Amino acid sequence: MAYTDIDKPSDYFETLLSTGDGGSQTFTGLDFQPDWVWSKRRQTHIHQLYDSVRGAGAGKAIATNNDAIEGGDGGTYGYLSSFTSDGFASTVGSSNNNYFNASGGTYVFWNWKAGTSVSGNTSGSGTAKAYTGSVNTDAGFSIIRHLGNDTAGHTIPHHLGAVPKMIIGHGISGDDATSWTVYHHALGNTNTISLNETAAVSDSSVWNDTTPTSSVISLGSSGNVNDNDDAFILYSFAEKQGYSKFGSYLANSDSSNFLYTGFKPAFLIVKQTDGGGGNMNWGMFDNKRPGFNSQNGFLYANTAGAEDTSNATSIDLLSNGFQLRANTVGSNPGKSYIYMAFAEQPLVTSTGVPTTAR
Repeated sequence: MAYTDIDKPSDYFETLLSTGDGGSQTFTGLDFQPDWVWSKRRQTHIHQLYDSVRGAGAGKAIATNNDAIEGGDGGTYGYLSSFTSDGFASTVGSSNNNYFNASGGTYVFWNWKAGTSVSGNTSGSGTAKAYTGSVNTDAGFSIIRHLGNDTAGHTIPHHLGAVPKMIIGHGISGDDATSWTVYHHALGNTNTISLNETAAVSDSSVWNDTTPTSSVISLGSSGNVNDNDDAFILYSFAEKQGYSKFGSYLANSDSSNFLYTGFKPAFLIVKQTDGGGGNMNWGMFDNKRPGFNSQNGFLYANTAGAEDTSNATSIDLLSNGFQLRANTVGSNPGKSYIYMAFAEQPLVTSTGVPTTAR
């Protein structure tokens, strides 16, 4: 029996924490060279996302809490200056270093590995356009930068060799800002939801009303992902047993909202998809920030707000899944949610060794 596809998840995903000292700094400790770094100061400040396909350096940041294109905020401030073999380096900019290393500031960095370069031309309807990317088929993760052609049926190779369960897309060039656009298999191919907003799921032709295949993503003519000659980034994820899960659930009215993933989660995002009720933010959790399990501080992908530690009974990250407690993000009774999760450790390794509870 195959228990997991990946025995050591930290080869492909890991969270780093740091406290700033006000200068340029090199962040180390990963078991891989990251290709996607998502950073957040735990005090009030915007998210900063960098990837190896677009490249490091000033002006390369994009932020999930706004709709700005690449470099739209903080282009000359502190920034990620290079990807290293076990982390990344940051440089103090001309104004301040709040983004990565302000003196006394505390930070969380979520890191993913892709690593194999790909390139070519898009296909399907309309004029073919160039794309470049980085992919890791073992971990089910790819980063693709493509040019739009404003034609429904424009297809983008993702190189995963499996059907993506979740896709996060955003515009990185052009005259107009574009919302972050999310495909999740639980919502279907006629719907989308925005990563930088609290809004519920909406009917949309962004994904051309077409489920991704094991080779391509089909786009509609929406300017969010396919405006002519503008550049876009697509982060795509295929599910890997014992390592990643992209699911959905209906919240209960008590603290019994347990979701089985088949692994001990290291990272989790949850989002309510229907309207009404309480917290509609994209709640972010991980296994490194102090207080995980019963006191995990909230960060929200769609806001620049500080980490919220006011709820003392928020979430448990367990050996085989996660439990969202009552009165917290992800547990609004009778409401539907989607989630994405990555593993700290599979429930059982490929050789039959079980993980332990916290």
